[in-house]
Amino acid sequence: MRIRTAMLLTALIPSAAAWSQAAPAPAPPPPAPDPAATQAAPATTRALTREDAEAWLDGFLPYALKTADIAGAVVVIVKDGQVLLQKGYGYADVEARKPVDPENTLFRPGSVSKLFTWTAVMQLVEQGKLDLDADVNNYLDFQIPPRDGQPVTLRNVLTHTAGLEEQVKGLMGTEDDPVEPIGKHLAHWIPERIYAPGTTPAYSNYATALAGYIVERVSGQTFDDYIDQHLLAPLGMQHSSFRQPLPDHLKPLMSKGYARASQPAKPFEVIGGLAPAGSLAASGADMGKFMIAHLQNGAFGETRILQEETAKQMHGTALTILPRVNRMLLGFYEQNYNGHRALGHGGDTQWFHSNLHLFIDDNIGLFFSVNSAGKAGAPGDIRSALFEEFADRYLPGPTLDGKVDEKTAAEHARLIAGAYQNSRRMDSSFLSLLNLLGTIKVVPNEDGTITVSMATNLAGVPIKWREVEPFVWRDVNGNNLLSAEVKDGRVTRFSFGEISPFMIFERVPASRSAGWLLPALCAGLVALLLTALAWPVSALVRRHYGVPYALTGQAAKSHRWIRIASTAGVVLMVAWAVTITTMMGNFKYLSGSVDGWLWVLQLLSLIAFPAAAVIGLLNAATVLRDRRKWYTKVWAVVLALALLVLLWVAYTFHLIALDVNY
Repeated sequence: MRIRTAMLLTALIPSAAAWSQAAPAPAPPPPAPDPAATQAAPATTRALTREDAEAWLDGFLPYALKTADIAGAVVVIVKDGQVLLQKGYGYADVEARKPVDPENTLFRPGSVSKLFTWTAVMQLVEQGKLDLDADVNNYLDFQIPPRDGQPVTLRNVLTHTAGLEEQVKGLMGTEDDPVEPIGKHLAHWIPERIYAPGTTPAYSNYATALAGYIVERVSGQTFDDYIDQHLLAPLGMQHSSFRQPLPDHLKPLMSKGYARASQPAKPFEVIGGLAPAGSLAASGADMGKFMIAHLQNGAFGETRILQEETAKQMHGTALTILPRVNRMLLGFYEQNYNGHRALGHGGDTQWFHSNLHLFIDDNIGLFFSVNSAGKAGAPGDIRSALFEEFADRYLPGPTLDGKVDEKTAAEHARLIAGAYQNSRRMDSSFLSLLNLLGTIKVVPNEDGTITVSMATNLAGVPIKWREVEPFVWRDVNGNNLLSAEVKDGRVTRFSFGEISPFMIFERVPASRSAGWLLPALCAGLVALLLTALAWPVSALVRRHYGVPYALTGQAAKSHRWIRIASTAGVVLMVAWAVTITTMMGNFKYLSGSVDGWLWVLQLLSLIAFPAAAVIGLLNAATVLRDRRKWYTKVWAVVLALALLVLLWVAYTFHLIALDVNY
């Protein structure tokens, strides 16, 4: 399944108080679906051998990489405590024609790094130095404010339910950029807590970095030193490091990163002050060692990175928000498929894209990473297809396929239809304007299925979801599930597929709904633009034909001011659009280098948008009192409404602010 996100998304929701009082019991394997409501498993199962896996991958990956314009990839399969297969495909350096070496070539696995941070936290938990259910402020030298009187706990952090909005400033840079110390970066700006703790999954890099900083403070070591000594060294991960820039002996082994294989290589990426959330560089072989250690509940050879019970707690303690779909565990998240219990994590930088999967009961692990962004959506498509085809080939099983009568399915499709927003979002800064463009729409179909605007298949066609249980839908051509929460006869939120553990989609408030606000904004900008363009055009026409300006007195003043207001509104909104598009298109502009320009835009917005709205209202009042033609009066009202919409957008999405944190 392909998931498109714009930028930059139950039966029981436990209260945060109840969640903090007692740890949930370890989660059992996913419940076996009712045999009467499943499809039969395939009649034959292929044995997972090196020979079969290599032949399958050799037929799958070279063509996929070439078609997607991806330079290179590494894949590692482990089974029963041993490396079954590790292989590189394509190039680590296209220009030098240097092939990917699974033993030595380093990739950036992005947020897969978080699994090391979570493992470090659990090491300190088992030593009694950290308490998963204590206020994180007990371990910090700055304060995370409470939400609804409730603090953030490490359990909230590990399950992505701290309730924090997204933070992207300083997230990524290049090797030439200074790396801000973790604690300094975290204390500089604390993202808004937009949800009560423990109630809503909202993926957070900030929260993960917070956990890494807590590891620093409690252990008395820098985060990098701690990871080196307590994880990388015990596992023999000699070709891995969280350090930025890389140690000198590893720099020659680092794969180049590419937007596309057919384009020049990009500079080495640096994760800013949120390093524990994604700064690992590691070879495929080293990632195999990490997978083996977790598949063996903390054991690797003669050493241990976790005690067995701690590892089982980490792998089995699940937070259920919605029924049937996958859930967050302690750091890991469920990836259950074909009735097999699976857990893992995905990760993305600008250029590297990775997935780690552990079939925990089958003692099988799969790691895959590519070094290029490739064609739009290609890394995600390849990763999803690789995981699903691997599971279907070697770990087949039943899939949920119940029946809901047509009348009920149609009614439930109607109930879930509408506009939703992602729980993982920027909410208190000017970048919240992206939420207006990123609204997720659920649409009912005539055949009783539903489609979700951001979920498409490999061909780019919207997936159809058919209801198989009350308010549980399944991809009609796959195994992924979609589940909704219903309150008072109304669907309030839902999630689906691979993102269901850490993101959820909620109804958009009417005041922020793109359903009316986006058309109103576009129509208003068109009206204002036409008015602005009419200013020089009408002046040139009058000059050419020698026609005097017809208006006098207050009418003339009002006419000139509405043109100034219209021009200012359009120019300022376009400036914001260009600025945000540029920032999100190149992460170097998220470093704070454009703060001066942002201050200028915000100060202008503080003055221009309210003033323009007042001018629009005064102009409408003047025109309506005059003996003007009816269409002139209508146009004056249209302009007043357009400027009010601009003011509402600027206020609601924080273009009017005095804050360059985001």
